[in-house]
Amino acid sequence: MKRHNAQKKTLLVVAGPTAVGKTQFCVQLAKQYQTDVVSADSRQLYRELSIGTAKPTEVDMEGVRHHFISSHSVQEVVSAGRYERECLALLNTLFQAKDIVIMTGGTGLYIDAVCFGLDDIPSIDPAIREELMARVAQEGLVNLQVELRERDPVYAATADLQNTQRVVRALEVCLGTGQPFSSFRRQQTAPRPFDIKLTALDRPRDELYARIDARVDAMLQAGLLDEVRSLLPYRDHLALRTVGYQEVFAHFDGEYEHDEMVTRIKQNTRRYAKRQLTWFRNRGYEQITVSR
Repeated sequence: MKRHNAQKKTLLVVAGPTAVGKTQFCVQLAKQYQTDVVSADSRQLYRELSIGTAKPTEVDMEGVRHHFISSHSVQEVVSAGRYERECLALLNTLFQAKDIVIMTGGTGLYIDAVCFGLDDIPSIDPAIREELMARVAQEGLVNLQVELRERDPVYAATADLQNTQRVVRALEVCLGTGQPFSSFRRQQTAPRPFDIKLTALDRPRDELYARIDARVDAMLQAGLLDEVRSLLPYRDHLALRTVGYQEVFAHFDGEYEHDEMVTRIKQNTRRYAKRQLTWFRNRGYEQITVSR
């Protein structure tokens, strides 16, 4: 999707799957336009989560100012709605001095919130969510995934079904309204006082998967297990019910050995990358293929 108006500022979105190389690409782009980078990553904004989120370091940033990196504590919950509000306020400030601002990340829901606004979903009886969360604890997530596919195949086709929060959210809307969650998705975009250009990076699949495997190995060498151990008090936080953390928690719980944990992290990360690619492709992002 492209929109152009010479009188407006431009938000240049560079999305893409994990490990595709967004940080390096955007740092060079930011230098070219002499601007800032705004992160749209629902985990990198938590200061306590670094290794497992592949958070860019000061060296990686090469002096380019990044926003929403280590900006909040894991003791908070930054919903898409809160991110939308805070990010729009930040963009309003940045655009006073800059004509172009770069947004980058792999959290499609955060990007959608800023670019198009959030869905108008009715209030749901909290008891439904409590019941679904109890089912997750008793049965695991698989049964809820199956039910969501049956009740809303449209949403299930592109959703991150490993994300407990999103599965429960979609199901509670289906059960509470009798309508598919996808039927409440925003049909008209919220007006924004800036132009938006949506792009998404991709790589040849074997290259992307090799980068993912190498990244996981690097995370483990950098101390991923120690980081996850320090986060045990927060293991129920939404940001920690994700790839790279949930597998280590399961390993700590004795569900499988170290080698199996490593294999699962790599496999689940590759699956997550595929879902990210599908998300951005289905939303009409201009695809940019990068390679070595």
